[in-house]
Amino acid sequence: MNVKPPRPSTRPSPRPSLRRDTSSPQKGRGATGALTQVVVHLDRAATRVAGLRGTRRAVFTVLLGVLSVLAFAPVHAWPVLFLTFGGLVWLLDGCHAGHSSLAPRLKCASLIGFWFGFGYFLAGLYWIAEAFLVEPWRHGWIIPFAMTALPGGMALFFAAACALAMLLWLPGIGRVFALAIAFGLAEFARGHVLTGLPWNLVGYGLLGNGPMMQLAALFGVYALSLIAVLVFASPAAISAPLGSNLAGGTGALALASILLVLLGLGALWGERRLAKADSGSTGVRLRIVQADIDQANKWRPENSAEIFNDYLDLTKSGPSGLNGITLVIWPETAVPFLLDESSDALLAIGEALPTGTSLLAGSARLIEERDAQGELVTTRIYNSLLVIDDTGRVLSGYDKIHLVPFGEYLPFQDFLESLGLMQLTGVRGGFTAGTGPRVLQIPGAPPASPLICYEIIFPDDVTEAAARPGWLLNITNDAWFGSSAGPHQHFHQAQVRAVEQGLPVARAANTGISAVIDPYGRILAEIGLGEKGVIDAALPKAGPPTLFVQFGTILEISVLALAFACWLACRVQPFRPHPLR
Repeated sequence: MNVKPPRPSTRPSPRPSLRRDTSSPQKGRGATGALTQVVVHLDRAATRVAGLRGTRRAVFTVLLGVLSVLAFAPVHAWPVLFLTFGGLVWLLDGCHAGHSSLAPRLKCASLIGFWFGFGYFLAGLYWIAEAFLVEPWRHGWIIPFAMTALPGGMALFFAAACALAMLLWLPGIGRVFALAIAFGLAEFARGHVLTGLPWNLVGYGLLGNGPMMQLAALFGVYALSLIAVLVFASPAAISAPLGSNLAGGTGALALASILLVLLGLGALWGERRLAKADSGSTGVRLRIVQADIDQANKWRPENSAEIFNDYLDLTKSGPSGLNGITLVIWPETAVPFLLDESSDALLAIGEALPTGTSLLAGSARLIEERDAQGELVTTRIYNSLLVIDDTGRVLSGYDKIHLVPFGEYLPFQDFLESLGLMQLTGVRGGFTAGTGPRVLQIPGAPPASPLICYEIIFPDDVTEAAARPGWLLNITNDAWFGSSAGPHQHFHQAQVRAVEQGLPVARAANTGISAVIDPYGRILAEIGLGEKGVIDAALPKAGPPTLFVQFGTILEISVLALAFACWLACRVQPFRPHPLR
C-alpha cells in the first residue's frame, strides 16, 4: 500500500514574538507571581515609552521634565522623580536599541536630554517672568524671549548629560550608573560654568523634610544630585524595551532595594541627629524687619519717605521697643535711595537705635572716582550691606560679589545699552561686583558671612575657607517674583545651606520669607510670604564643622569615583541577564 507523505503546510511559521508569555505557568503564586506581573507591565511600559518618535516623544519628554519640578519647594512631591527619571531611562533605552551606530544614538540622546531639560527649567524658573511684569511697559515684551532662551540655554546641560550617558550606556544596571555620573557632572557644571545657576539641583529632591535634609551635612547637594539620580532611576532599570536585552532583572532589583534601604537608613540617621541637636544661643538677639513693599511702587520718588518711615516704625515696634535687641536686619535694597549718603536718614536711625544696638541694612552704594584735577572719571554702584551703629555712623559694609546677569548687569553692557536694552534694576551701566572679604565683623555679634540675594544658592561660595564665620546673613528682595514658587525654592535652598555648613542663617526678605534658621535647617522664627511685621529671635550658635565643610571637594570626587568604579565593574564583568519571570 502506497502511503502518501503528508503535504507540507502552506501556513507561514509564526515569527518569534517579543512579548513574553504571561500564561498561568509563569504567573506563579503569591509574591513571586505578583512580582512577575509587575515586571511584565513594566516591560510593556518601557516598550511604549522607548517606541515614541518625533513630536510625541518630544512632548512626552518635556512633560517628564515639567513633572520633575513637583519634587521641589513648595510641593516637595519627591516620589515623582521615580516616574520621571524612570521614563528618562526608557527613552534613552529607545535611543540605544533603535540605532546601531554611535552618532545617531548620541543625537537621539541629546535631543531627549534637551527636551527633558527644557520642561524642567521652564517649570522650575517660570516665576522669573514675574520680574518682567513689575514694569511691563519696559520689560514685558522680553517675556517670550526670556522664557524660551533661559530654559533652552539651561537645557543644554541636560542635553550634554544624556549624550554622555549614552556614550557610557551598558545593559543592566550599568546604564543607571552612566546616567547618574552624567547628571552629577552636569549639575556641577551648571553651578559653575559662566556665572553658574545651581537652582533646583536634582539633589534638592531628596531634601524636602528635616531628617532627609541632614544628608546635606555629609555630602553636599552636588554629590546628592548624583545619588538622587541613582536612587530614582534604579527601579526602572529592572525592565527595558522588549527585544533590547537591556533589562537589569534581579541585579537592578537588588540595586534598587539596596539604595532604598540606604535612603531609609539615612532618614533614620537624620532623625537621630535632629533629636540630639541643641544649637544653643549666642546671646545675640535679632530683630528682622519685613516691610512687604510692592516692587512696582518701591522706586517711585514720592514713596521714598513713606518706605523709610515704614522700616523705622517696624524697627521700633513692639511693647518693649528695642530693649534687649542686639541687631536689627533690613532686607536687600530696603530703601529706594543711597542710605549712606542721606544724613537725615542716618540721623533718624541713630536716634531710633538704643546704645549697643546696630542696624544691618541693604542699600545701593555709589562710588565716584576723580582724577588729580577733581574731574569725575567714573562712577560705580554696588549692591551692598551696610553696618550702622547706634549713632547713625556707617561702620563697614559688604558689596555683593555674585551679581545676577540681566538683573543687575548685562553681558556686553555698553553695547546692549546702546541698543536700548536695560537690566531689570534699571541702573545705567549696571552694578559693579564687589571683591570681598566675605567675613563681616559686626559689633556685639560673631563674624558673619553676608550673602545678598541668590548668593546663598552657591554651595561652594558661601564662606571663606580660611575663616569660618559664626553665621550666615542672607538679605534678599524676592518681591520681584510675587507669590510664585520662586521665593519658596529660594528659602528651601537657604535651609540646605545651613545644614551643609553647620551654621545658623538669619534671613531678611522684603516680602518674605524672612526667618531665623538653626544649623540643622530648623526654622526657629518666620514671617510668611506677603506678610508685614517683625520677628525677634536669638541667634543660634554655630554647629561643629560638618563633614561637607571639612571634606566637601574630596567627598564630591569620591562619590563620583565610586559611581564610576561601579560602572567600570559593569563594563568589565560580562552582563548575564537574570529575568524576574
